[in-house]
Parts: sequence; structure tokens; C-alpha cells
Amino acid sequence: MGCVSSKTADSKADRITRWRSTGIVALRDSKLKAFPDEILELDRVVRTVDLTHNKIVDVPVEINKLLNMQRLILADNLIERLPMNLGKLQYLKIMTLDSNRLTGLPDELGQLIRLEQLSVSRNLLTYLPETLGSLRNLRFLNASNNQIKYFPESIGSCFSLEDLQANDNSIDELPPSVCNLVNLKSLSLDNNNVKQMPSTILKQCVALQSISLHNNPLSMDQFQQMEGYQEFEGRRRKKFDKQIDSNVMMDSKGLDQGVDS
Repeated sequence: MGCVSSKTADSKADRITRWRSTGIVALRDSKLKAFPDEILELDRVVRTVDLTHNKIVDVPVEINKLLNMQRLILADNLIERLPMNLGKLQYLKIMTLDSNRLTGLPDELGQLIRLEQLSVSRNLLTYLPETLGSLRNLRFLNASNNQIKYFPESIGSCFSLEDLQANDNSIDELPPSVCNLVNLKSLSLDNNNVKQMPSTILKQCVALQSISLHNNPLSMDQFQQMEGYQEFEGRRRKKFDKQIDSNVMMDSKGLDQGVDS
């Protein structure tokens, strides 16, 4: 027994030494049921934590000790809520929480001012917090496969947003503030209840070149009659012409309008 214990201790010590030297904690598929305490003891050393595909239920409040963490990846777990002091992770740039059991996100999310990528797909979310608008550096947001009914008006303040994905939700309409997203390139809203879009979205979102609205009540005729449609169509075709010139393979949906007729 003594030899086994020594081997286990050495293994743990080696692991912690490796984490300290690289700043990367990777424990995918490790059958964890709790967030490991030894990670929290590393404090400012940690840059990346990847605990994908475990059975973790809670994120400890002590996670605020990891002040210099830039990437937090907790996909495919059993997490139901996030601690409020998550907002203290001021250097966090990427947070991936796909395939958990989250029913809401804390208002303190808006304190993550350096966050660039947020993915919360395949959860049980019914809304996104109004503080989302404080994420001025957010470039990618994936909230697909939830139960979201609307976006907060504040989303229009996410000025850096380039890719917004919210497929498979219960969204009826987008707030007019979405038209402020001048850097938005791609918008995906397949399988929702969208009946109409903000009337000037195609005109004001001057970088928009891809919209996917399959399986929504909005018709192709409505879409084509929107102000700025011709300019949008020009951007869309220019994008796909570049892809074809680069020999990018596309499926049969690759060149469609993204709206069911």
C-alpha cells in the first residue's frame, strides 16, 4: 500500500509542477466530480483551465483566486450555476460552458471586460443578463440550443461582436439595438420564432455578410424587401466568391440566402 500511495503522491506532485511551469491545467475526461482544490492553490500561475467532459456540478467561489486566468473551459459537465465573484477574473478572454445545466448567468458576467469569446450553447438558459452589454471586447457569442426568448437591449453595446449564434431557441424578435453592431459579420438564428427583423439591420450592420434564418416565420419576400438588402447581397456574394476562389468546399446550403422561402 505504501508504494501505491507514494506513486500517487509523486504523480500529483509532478502534475502540479507541470501546471506551475506551463500555466495550463488540462484534466479532460478525468471523471472529476468536483473542481480540484489543487488548482485553486496555484493562484496567479494559472492561465488556462480545461476540465471538459467531467461530472463537475459546482464552480467554487474560490475560483476568484485565479486572477490571471485567460481561458476557462468547462464544457460537458453538470454545472447548474456560476458564482457571482466570477466577475473578478479580469483577464479572462475565453469562457466555454457548453453542454451543462445552467439556467441563468450572473449579472457579474458584465465585469469580464476582456472577454472575447463566450459559448453557452446546450444549456437551459431562458435569458441573457442585461450586463452583457458591458462586454465591449466580445467578438464571438454562441447561445444556441437553449430556451432564450429574447436578447437584452444592451447587446447593441457589444461593439466588437463579429459572430452571433443563437440557433434553436424561442426568440421572437431582435432588439433594435442590434443595428449598432457595425462589426457583426455573421448572424445565425435557425429554428426560432423570428417573424421580423429590425428594419435597418441590413443597412446599419455594414459588415454583415451572412444571415441564417431557416425554420422561422420570416419569409424570403419579407427579407428581400428590407432596406439595405442589395448592399447585404453584394457583401454576401463577395464573401462566397472569395471562398470559391480559394477552393473552399461548400455544401448545398453554402450559397443560399439563409431564409426559407
